[in-house]
Amino acid sequence: MNTTEIKGNWNELKGKLKQQFANLTDNDLLLKEGKQDEMLGRLQIKLGKTKEELYKIITSL
Repeated sequence: MNTTEIKGNWNELKGKLKQQFANLTDNDLLLKEGKQDEMLGRLQIKLGKTKEELYKIITSL
């Protein structure tokens, strides 16, 4: 899954991430144009995962 597919399916993926990681909030998963790195940074801090681990998690959903 590439970044275009992730953006297109973000609402569905966001729901699955919130099910898998109950401590995530809507603000943590807020995807704004041009702010993907900022969102990934928030997720890295909150979940204690690397960027590569987050991509693996997201693409496996």
